[in-house]
This record gives sequence, C-alpha cells and structure tokens, in this order.
Amino acid sequence: MKRHLTNAGYGVLDYISYPLGMLLVAPIVLHKLGAAEYGLWMISTAVISAGGIVASGFCDACVQRVAYLRGADQLDLVPDAVRSMLGINLALGALLALCVWIAAPFAAPHVAVSGLTSRPECLAALRIASVAILVRAVESVAVGAQRAFEQYRGTVQISTAMRIVTLAAAAMLAMLGKGTISILIATCVFLVLATVAQFRGLRALIQGASFWPRFHPAEARLLFRQGFFVWMQALGGVVFGQLDRILLGLSLGALAVTPYSLCVQFAHPIFGLSASGFNFLFPYLSSRAGAIPREGMKRTVLKAFACNLLIVACGAALLLLFGDRLIRIWAGSLVAESAKSILPPIVVGSALMGLSVTGTYTLQALGEFRSVAFISLAGRSAMLLLMIWMLRRHGLQGLAVSRLLYGAVALVVYLPLLQKLKSAKSTTRRVSPLAVPIEAQETSKP
Repeated sequence: MKRHLTNAGYGVLDYISYPLGMLLVAPIVLHKLGAAEYGLWMISTAVISAGGIVASGFCDACVQRVAYLRGADQLDLVPDAVRSMLGINLALGALLALCVWIAAPFAAPHVAVSGLTSRPECLAALRIASVAILVRAVESVAVGAQRAFEQYRGTVQISTAMRIVTLAAAAMLAMLGKGTISILIATCVFLVLATVAQFRGLRALIQGASFWPRFHPAEARLLFRQGFFVWMQALGGVVFGQLDRILLGLSLGALAVTPYSLCVQFAHPIFGLSASGFNFLFPYLSSRAGAIPREGMKRTVLKAFACNLLIVACGAALLLLFGDRLIRIWAGSLVAESAKSILPPIVVGSALMGLSVTGTYTLQALGEFRSVAFISLAGRSAMLLLMIWMLRRHGLQGLAVSRLLYGAVALVVYLPLLQKLKSAKSTTRRVSPLAVPIEAQETSKP
C-alpha cells in the first residue's frame, strides 16, 4: 500500500508541477509581453503537446507489455519491446514533426490575424514546436518503460525539474523583454536534457541493454496490433484536448486564446490530478491481471472509484466557488470578465472527464484497448463536429459548452467495464491475452 501511495503521490506531482507553474508564470508573461505573445506561446505549447501525445500514442501498449513481462519473470524480452517502441515513436514523431513544419507557413497568417504578432514570428514558433514534438516522442519511451516497472520517483523528479527550469526560464526571458521564440528555444534545450536523463534512469533498471531503435518482429507486431487502438484513443484525445485552442487561434486569433486557455488551465487539474494520481493502477493491474480473482478486482476498482469521486468533487466545488477570483488575480479584470461565463461549463466538463479515469485504466489493464478506443473515438468524433459548429455560431461560449458535453460522453467507458467484471470468471488466469501471440511465436522458433 505504501508503494502505491508513493507512486500516486509522484504521479500527482508529475502532473501538477506544470499547470501550477504555468499559473505562476502566466501573470509575468502577460504583463511583460502582452496577451498576443502569451496567446502565441499557448498555441505553440498546444502544438507540442498535441504532437507529442499523438507521436507517443503507442506507449501505453508498451507499458502494458513490459509490466506483464516483468510480472511473468520474462525480463529478457523487455529490451526488445523497448527498442521496438522507440523505433515506432521515432518514425511517427518524425512524420508529425515534418507535417507541422510544412503546415507552419499556411497556419502562421491565421495565428497573426490580430496584427500584434508578426507572421515571421508565428512561423518560427510553429517550426520550433515541430522539433519539440520529435523530442517528446523519444522521451515518452523511457518514461513509459520505467513506469511499467512501477518506478515513478526517478521519472517524476526529472520531468518536474525540467518543467520548473523551463518555466523559470520563460519568466526570466519575459522580464528581460525576450519574446516567445526565445522561450520556445529554451524549452527545446531543456527537453533534450530531460530526455537524456530519462534514458539514463531506464538503463539503471535494465542494465546492459542497448536502446538503439530496432523493430523486433514479434514485439513490434504485438505493439502495433494493440497499440493501434491506444494511438487512436490518443489521437482522439488531442482532437478535443488540444485542438480546441488551435482552432480558436486560427478562427479568432491569438488574442482570443488567452481567457479560454486560462479557464482550461484552472479546470484541467480536476481531470489531470485524477489521471496522474491513479496512473499506478495501470501497471499494477496489468502485471497482476492473470492472478487477481473477480471479487478482488471489483474491490480494487470500487476503492479507486470512491477516491476518484472524492478528488473530482472537491476540485470542482473549489473552482466553481473561487475560480473567478483566481483568474482576476492572475490575469486582471479584463481577461477575467471574458472568462467569467465560460469557466463553469469548462469546470463541469473536466470533472466528468475525471470520473472516467478509473474505468479507463482498468479496461486498458485488462487488455481492452479496442473497447476504450472505440468509445473514445465515437464520442470525440461527435464532439469535434459539435465543437466546430458551436465555435462558429457561439464563439468562446459554444466552445466551453462543447467541453461539458464531451465530459458526459466519457463516462460511457463504465458500461463495458461493468459487463467485463460481471461476466469474468472468478478463477484466476495464468496467462494474459496480450502475451499469447508472443509466447506462441517464441515457442515456434527452431
């Protein structure tokens, strides 16, 4: 229990370090560089986050696979899985980075529509973001592999230190009168250093292994087969989790992104704290899926959901009561007035998303990547169309309401989970379904 609480605590720290740091740095950047420069920074950050999430979308399949191999005492196969995952992420990250680089000249004029930021500056910011996407894709392999060993401390210490240093550099550069380009260059430098440190931590866990990318046939096939659904889910998450700010910037300009981004930054921790705090459930249940009986699984899920509900309810209540005042303190009365009407639906939407965390992790740990992906994609596809329509018809208010509706759709994930727990046999399974193809192929070798 102590280990799980420790991992949960580090998971929370890993998440909260960035939004809390952003809230502290936002007033400095806003007051020193202006709302337009801040909006450009947020758009570039959204591009990096969106690209990094999509490029590393296969990683959950790798976490599940490495956790199973560790639980089954088949550590000799772990390096093959990690190298195959690195090859997949490098290829996908390079492709996405190239797409953003090529699309940047077409997007820059729309981002600079307010006239307060120049087209060359917007172009440079987007192209720097494209480079950061590739680095994020590589880093995620080392982070995921370490978490599959249920080792959160080292990865969180590195990522938290990188975020603190990056945000501190952003504040200092803003105070010195430097613009968004300087901030993004500093971000890329610190991200590269963090990636090197993460792989050093992974080498300490898997001593003597080489981490050059290599597609091991059996492992790569398994990761592609299961990871495809995880990747589709990650892509759907980007569509609604990051693309809203990108579309808003393209539609109304960088200046309009500021109040919306601040509301999302305040509300997102409701979901983020749940997702990061309960992240340990994924490797924990993955490594024990073949040994925990049905009743034990039910008890674990119910306890996790009760804690999940408590965290979400407390966070939403606090933001609904004090959110307006916090935004006024951080960004001033003008931005707070624009954010006042859109904050409540964004908060409620984030709370509903937070309640889906326990169900999502449990289904993925049981190998139900396909079910989670289909639910996520169906809901997000419908919400994307609604988001575009409401943005065009109702502006910021419409975009905020669409986030609330998507949060409600996310709770559908509990329907297949309840069915899974109800129909599962009470006897334990000796072999995880994800391991069968690999084991069959390994035994067929001469």
